[in-house]
Amino acid sequence: MSYVLSDETHRNLLSRIPQCTGREVADWLRTVEEGPSLARCEETVTWLRGAHGLAYGHARAIVHEYHLRRAARKLQ
Repeated sequence: MSYVLSDETHRNLLSRIPQCTGREVADWLRTVEEGPSLARCEETVTWLRGAHGLAYGHARAIVHEYHLRRAARKLQ
């Protein structure tokens, strides 16, 4: 199943993550960075959901943001 977020939906999900999870997005991005090295995005989403109890949309938004920022670092 493909799960594509519009830019607006992605920003809205990210803005609600602190309120829904009690942790800032930066904390979640560190969690992904320090977590297991998984080959596919969906594996990381599944790990976040199972290990941290996140909703699918929030986990997917965190993983998407992680990969966007990682790609931006590579371009610099």
